[in-house]
Amino acid sequence: MRKLLVAIGLVSLALGLAWPWVRRLHLGRLPGDVVIQRPHVTFYLPITTSILLSILLSAIIWWLRR
Repeated sequence: MRKLLVAIGLVSLALGLAWPWVRRLHLGRLPGDVVIQRPHVTFYLPITTSILLSILLSAIIWWLRR
């Protein structure tokens, strides 16, 4: 469990440092992602992005376990 948490932390750190380049991939702005903007409030629900990342991570994990 400890190794998993350290790995998740390192991946989060790497994504945070690489954010200016990751942002150019337009993840989070796909069709199907919900954005509601009102005065003083913005609600964001990345449905399509979450599904895409879930499929990608599942495929990677499946491939590594194979």
